[in-house]
Amino acid sequence: MWTDERVDQLKSLWTEGLSASQIARVLGAGVTRNAVIGKVHRLGLAGRAVSVRSDRSRVPSAPRMPRIHLPEPPVIEEEPVTLEDGSFVNVMTIGDRMCRWPIGDPSAEEFHFCGRNPKSGSPYCEAHARKAYQPHQLRRDHKRRMAS
Repeated sequence: MWTDERVDQLKSLWTEGLSASQIARVLGAGVTRNAVIGKVHRLGLAGRAVSVRSDRSRVPSAPRMPRIHLPEPPVIEEEPVTLEDGSFVNVMTIGDRMCRWPIGDPSAEEFHFCGRNPKSGSPYCEAHARKAYQPHQLRRDHKRRMAS
């Protein structure tokens, strides 16, 4: 496969700055890019003098438009669900189809959950899901505002 003529041609193309893929196409007859790379390493050829890629003229890309981030509408939290007996949803009464957003201090007797209908695929209602799953940048901005 690697005749003396092919090796000389490989050396010549390599020093001209052609890529291994381009050399493989020129040599043809089943020579792959990996075969070229392997032969170059076995021959101990030095790096190429000039890359063909750097000689290519670049087509200017379209100017990038900045992303306009529209603020989310404000989160309007509704009152938590009140059960028939007048109490709020607690650990003993919460069900699968209830918002699990905690309200209050878990060690306090008044601790309860929101209890509204959860958003599909979430343990929280729409308002609490938006509050819980904020994009990273918004959380950071919110923390800064809270600190000042």
